[in-house]
Amino acid sequence: MKRLLLASLSALMLSGCATEVERAPSSLPIPDSWRQQVGPHAAPEAQWWQAFGDNQLNRLVEQALQHNSDILIARSRVDQYRAQLRAAQGDNFPTLSAGVAATHQRALSSATGEPYESAVFQGLLQSSYDVDLWGSRSSSIRATQATLDAQRAAASAAELTVASSVASGYLSLCALDEQLRVTEATLATRENSLKLAQRQFEAGYTSRLEWMHAASEYQTAKAQVPQLQHQIEQQENALSVLVGMNPRAIARNSQFDHIRPQTLPALLPSQLLNRRPDIVQAQRQLLAADASLDSAKAQLLPSLNLTASGTLQSSHLHELLANPFRLWSIGGSVLAPLLNREALTAQVDVAMASRNQALYGYEKVVRNAFSEVDDAMDAIRRSEQQLTELEQQARFVAEAYRIAHNRYQNGYASYLDELDAQRTLFTTQLNIVSVKNTLLLAQIDLYRALGGGWQG
Repeated sequence: MKRLLLASLSALMLSGCATEVERAPSSLPIPDSWRQQVGPHAAPEAQWWQAFGDNQLNRLVEQALQHNSDILIARSRVDQYRAQLRAAQGDNFPTLSAGVAATHQRALSSATGEPYESAVFQGLLQSSYDVDLWGSRSSSIRATQATLDAQRAAASAAELTVASSVASGYLSLCALDEQLRVTEATLATRENSLKLAQRQFEAGYTSRLEWMHAASEYQTAKAQVPQLQHQIEQQENALSVLVGMNPRAIARNSQFDHIRPQTLPALLPSQLLNRRPDIVQAQRQLLAADASLDSAKAQLLPSLNLTASGTLQSSHLHELLANPFRLWSIGGSVLAPLLNREALTAQVDVAMASRNQALYGYEKVVRNAFSEVDDAMDAIRRSEQQLTELEQQARFVAEAYRIAHNRYQNGYASYLDELDAQRTLFTTQLNIVSVKNTLLLAQIDLYRALGGGWQG
C-alpha cells in the first residue's frame, strides 16, 4: 500500500513538469562578412572621440560622461541590482534567530492558599535551512547575477549613446557655424555686387532690372542669417543639456576645415558580438531568463527543510547563560506541492515564454547591429564619393564666378551671368559643408554601431 502511494505521488510530481509553452530554438545565422568589404578590425577604443583631434569635443564628452542624467540613472540602477544580488545570495544561508523572554507573576498557592511571586527568564535560539536539492535557489542567484551584468551593459550602452550624441551634436554645431560663415561671406559679396549694380545703373551703364536683381539676391542671403543663428542657439542648448549644464554658449573649434574625417582600415572585424553593449545586455538577459526558467521548474519538486531549536530558562537572570540548553529539538521535513501545482506549472510557462521573448530580443538586437554597421559603412563610402565630386565642382564654379565677375565689371557680360555663377557657388559651398557633416556623422554612427571605435 505504501509503495502504491509513493508511486502515485511520484507520478503526480512528474506530471506537473510538463508545460504547454515550448522552448523556442535559436534561428540566428551570423554572417561571415559585411555587405561592404571594408571595416575596422582592432579592439574598440575606450575614448574613440579623441580620434577627431578636437580638445573642445573631448572636454564636452568627458563632462557628459560625468554629469548626464541618463548615465547617472543607469549607474544608479546598477547599484540597485547589485544590492538585489547581495539579498539573493543572503537567502542561500541558514536563518538564525535568537530571543529572550522574562515573566514575573503573583499567584496563590494551591497548597497553602497564600500568595507568592515568581520570575522566569527564558532564552531561545532557532535555526532553519531550506536545502537547495534541485538548484532552485542557485538558479535564482544566477538569474540575478546575469540581470546585474545586463544592467552594467545597459550603463555602458548609455555611455556610448551619450558620447555619440555629444560628438554628433558638436560636429553639427561646427557645421552650422561653417554654413553661417559661408552665408555671411556670400552676403558680403552680394553687398559689393549690389553697390556695383547701383553705381552702374546711376551712371547709365545698366538697367534698373539688374540693380533690382542684385538687391533681391542680397536680401535672400541676408534672410538666411537669422535662421542659421537660431539653429546654432538651439544646438548649443541641446548640447548644454546633454552634458549636464543649463543652456549656454558652447566653446568650439572655429575652423570646420580643421576637423577631418577618419580613414577606415580595410579589414573586417570578427568580434562584433563582444563589442556592442546592447548585445551584451541582450545576452545576459537571455541567460537570466534561462536561469529563472530552471528555478521555476525546480519549484515543482519536493523541498527539504531542516530546523533546530534550543531553549533554556531560569528563575534568576544571572544564571540564564550559565545553564546549558534544557530543551532542544532537531528535525527535518520534506514538502511536496500538491494542490497548488497548477499555479506552479503556470509559473514555468510564464518563465518559458519570458525566455523565448529574451531569445527573440537577442536575435533582433544582433540583426539590427549588423544592419547599422552596414548602413554606416555604406553612408561613409557614398559620402566620401559625393564630397570628392563636390570639391571638384567647387573649383570649377569658383573659376566660373571669377570670370563672370570680371566680364560684368568690364562691361562684357550682363549681371545675370555673374548672378547665376554666384548662386551656383553659394549652393555648392553649402552642399560641401552638409556632405562633410554627413560623412562625419556616419563615422560616429559606425563608432557607435561597433560598440566604440575601430582602432587599437
